[in-house]
Amino acid sequence: MMNIAIFASGSGSNAENIANYFKGNKEVSISLIISNKKDAYVHERAKKLGIKSVTFTKSEFESTNHVLEYLKDHDIDFIVLAGYLLKVPENILLAYPHRIINIHPALLPKYGGRGMYGDNVHKAVVEAGEKESGITIHYVNENYDEGAVIYQAKCAVLPGDTYEDVAKKVHTLEYTHFPVIIEDVLKSL
Repeated sequence: MMNIAIFASGSGSNAENIANYFKGNKEVSISLIISNKKDAYVHERAKKLGIKSVTFTKSEFESTNHVLEYLKDHDIDFIVLAGYLLKVPENILLAYPHRIINIHPALLPKYGGRGMYGDNVHKAVVEAGEKESGITIHYVNENYDEGAVIYQAKCAVLPGDTYEDVAKKVHTLEYTHFPVIIEDVLKSL
């Protein structure tokens, strides 16, 4: 059994989608959801899904081994970032080489880096007059959005599209592709 922890900072819609995708899978278990925000809605979703969820402060992530020890205590084999906004600290990166992936709501290397998340990304795409956007699923390294790309999917940005329109298209790509790509990556381990 491959035990997965999902790191999330917000509403957790991707976390819920991933959990539902793997529900009943005999080889993969979404065992844990970790957040850096105690009031994140992802905790409510986790409760409804019957998945243990916990919160660690930013300083616990960055300056201690508490999170790493917690992951090891819960036999976590793989980490998925799904709307997680903090940089993954070195101790966790070293403990999980090529076992941490993230989804980014744009076609990296464009519109990545610090501060480029959620609507910030979609607004930047529309303001720049891009003709397409999409998702990038990538391995996580020590820099925001710079790990090796695993998969990209594209959607058109039409004249007159608002950032909300782009967000809807990108969310559809996320929900369609992220669980499938996670499964493919796990099979390659």
